[in-house]
Amino acid sequence: MLFTGFFCSIKQYVVFMDTKEVSREASFFSFMEEEARKLERKGKIRTGETYLVALRSFKRFRGNRDLSPVEIDMDLMRDYEASLCESGVCPNTSSFYMRVLRAVYNRAVMEGLTPQRYPFKPVYTGIGKTHKRALPFEWIKSVKELDLSGAPAAEVARDLFLFGFYTRGMAFVDMAYLRKSDLRDGVLSYRRRKTGQRLSIRWEACMEEIVRKYVRKDSPYLLPILCGRGKDARTLYENASARVNTQLKKIGKRLGLPYALTMYVGRHTWASIARERNVPIAVISAGLGHDSEATTCIYLASIDQTAVDEANKRVLIGL
Repeated sequence: MLFTGFFCSIKQYVVFMDTKEVSREASFFSFMEEEARKLERKGKIRTGETYLVALRSFKRFRGNRDLSPVEIDMDLMRDYEASLCESGVCPNTSSFYMRVLRAVYNRAVMEGLTPQRYPFKPVYTGIGKTHKRALPFEWIKSVKELDLSGAPAAEVARDLFLFGFYTRGMAFVDMAYLRKSDLRDGVLSYRRRKTGQRLSIRWEACMEEIVRKYVRKDSPYLLPILCGRGKDARTLYENASARVNTQLKKIGKRLGLPYALTMYVGRHTWASIARERNVPIAVISAGLGHDSEATTCIYLASIDQTAVDEANKRVLIGL
């Protein structure tokens, strides 16, 4: 006989719903951590990392008090959203956390850990417009030509920014893990840590100039990012990312740029300049390695690698 009821004991509390047993002992924190590990095992390193970032935020809100998927409801999500707003978190960041938590919650529903109660329905999960973060081409030249003699940390940051721009807006995390063995026969090949997608870039003289400047015989890496002793690669990357972006912001202020200069600005800028130079949007999407939308995937399948390389060369003209 179908029924809905509750059963309590000292060791276990179970909700029976339509003959489906849902345990309140299941840990949402542990479940989310495991989902992140699954993504990493699939090669989606960056996506797995974003899951852990969202989890850390949710843990702070909860005061590290774990809960089961069954306990996630609309009231809890409203309170979490209000807490993020009070902390000064922007709507897009709040939405990002909510979308990640929703994806994990829906997975928990599929695993039978909770009935679907749509707890994220009353909170914002959209994507609002952000301020343009692309620089005009002339400002990129100003960054390149800036005299940074006597400021080695700033010079390294500037060169890494330029390398990211030269390589079609490569993400800093992907730059960090580039190995010398990834460069063969004039082609740099790597796998995006965010999506697992394999990308190839024709090697240009401007890229070679930066790599030669910082080459280290005792390191397997192409760039001076994962440098240090006694720390794991992830910690070295995070420390380097913070240092580089701090130096870039100082460079931006020195040049009088209208907004903060960061590594991500280089990615926006490559796409913007490519578009200004009449590179088709489909080619730009392929160059950036976008694969999250079906339309982009269709374009990627139909674009010859030579077209992408020519687009990159067109963007770099004049530097």
